[in-house]
Amino acid sequence: MAAKTYAEVPIAGNRFYDNTTTTAIVQYRGYYTPSSPPSLPHFPAYNDTNASVQVMASLRSLADVEHPCNVPLSTSTKLIYTVSVNSYPCVNNSCEGANGTRSAASINNISFHTPTVDILEAYYYNISGVYGDKFPSVPPLVFDFTADYLPLLYQLPSTGTEVRVLEYNSTVEIVFQGTNLVAGTFHPIHLHGHSFYVVGWGFGNFDENRDPLRYNLVDPPFQNTISVPANGWAAIRFEASNPGMLQALMSSIKNKKK
Repeated sequence: MAAKTYAEVPIAGNRFYDNTTTTAIVQYRGYYTPSSPPSLPHFPAYNDTNASVQVMASLRSLADVEHPCNVPLSTSTKLIYTVSVNSYPCVNNSCEGANGTRSAASINNISFHTPTVDILEAYYYNISGVYGDKFPSVPPLVFDFTADYLPLLYQLPSTGTEVRVLEYNSTVEIVFQGTNLVAGTFHPIHLHGHSFYVVGWGFGNFDENRDPLRYNLVDPPFQNTISVPANGWAAIRFEASNPGMLQALMSSIKNKKK
């Protein structure tokens, strides 16, 4: 087996990035004739986004009796979340980001503000004033999310501690739409303490009429982390049967949604 790491940003910006090929030998028990060592395959470039997405999108679950695929065929809750890297102004342009700003991740243009009390603790003990439950189900700002040039006005997100409370055992579909604000980049999304089915991928802006027709509802992979492609989207489905938090990890900033 041979593998190579994918990295979106230039190698010069990855100080700790090892741009080498990893190899391993896998052997199976049984009767077989050992073959001569094969030559290494041709690898795509380390920053070939299309190749990376094609590999991930080709993953399938076994979908057999021992490993059933229970992807929800219909959903009771549909959410569309934009995931972005935004910029905040700093006093006297004192930060090290572009034009003296600092970067901040956001979902639906809201950057998470960490409360002094844990959100789940506040939920279970009915502590008021810790969070709000009005997190928007769709982007509050609708524009060409993946355009090459976007107005600077969109780069400044709002801050808040808003959550979306899901009904227990509800079937949920979330479409994560990447944007080109500040920098169109991959966004790793993690469902904390749970797993989901990845039913669709794509580049550009998600089309709610066309793209769901191409969903894989037969044997999609079951995983707990997905990487939303740069200037693209990813769709997941799951049953909300494990109380916890949907935790989006983006640019080392945690944006938590209940």
